[in-house]
Amino acid sequence: MNMDTQQYQNTSDNTATGKIHFGQAFTYPFRKFSRIFNILWVFVPIVGSFAVYGYGVWITQKFIRGEYKQLPRFHFGKNLKLGFFMFLKIIPLMIVISVIYLALAYLGTVGGIITTILMFFVFPILMINFLQHETVAASFDVRVVKPVFTHIGDYLITVLKSIALFLIFAVMSLVLIGIPALQFTQNIFLADFYRRKVLNKG
Repeated sequence: MNMDTQQYQNTSDNTATGKIHFGQAFTYPFRKFSRIFNILWVFVPIVGSFAVYGYGVWITQKFIRGEYKQLPRFHFGKNLKLGFFMFLKIIPLMIVISVIYLALAYLGTVGGIITTILMFFVFPILMINFLQHETVAASFDVRVVKPVFTHIGDYLITVLKSIALFLIFAVMSLVLIGIPALQFTQNIFLADFYRRKVLNKG
C-alpha cells in the first residue's frame, strides 16, 4: 500500500473498532444516512463508476482495520484515482478466473465441484487481499487461502452471514434503499474474517 493511499485512508472519520456482528453489519450503511446517497455518483458518466468503485475499496480497507462506525466521507478525486487504477490492476485476475472457469466447464461434475470450491473458498479471499494491498501480486497470493481451510467453521459462518445480508438488502432493493446498502456492505464479513484470521488481528 503506497503512501498516497495511507494518507487517503487517514482522512476517514473517527470510527469504532472490534469484531463485526450481524446487527452492526445491517445498520452500518444507515448510521450516517445521508452518505448512503453517495451511490448516486455512479450516474456521473464514465468517471462516476470508477469513483464509486474506489469508494468501495476504501470502505473495505476500513473494514479490514475493524472500523464499522459509519460510511466514510466521499472524496471524489481520490475515489476516482483509486477506483481507476484498481480497475486496471484487477483485470489480470479476472482474465485468469475466466480462463479457469472455461476450462473447468469441460470437466463435467468434477469441474463443477472445483468451480464451487474456487468460487466460495479461494477467489473471495484473494479479492479481499487485493483490495487491501492494491497490487496485482496480492490478487495471486495463494498463501492467504490457507486460513480459510484451517478455520473452515469460522469461514463457513462468514459466508452464510454474507449470503443472509445479501438476501435482506436484495429484498430491500425493491424500495431502492437496499441497492446502496448492498453495494457498500458486500465485503463486510469477508473483510472481518481476513482481519482476524489472515492478519491475526482478531
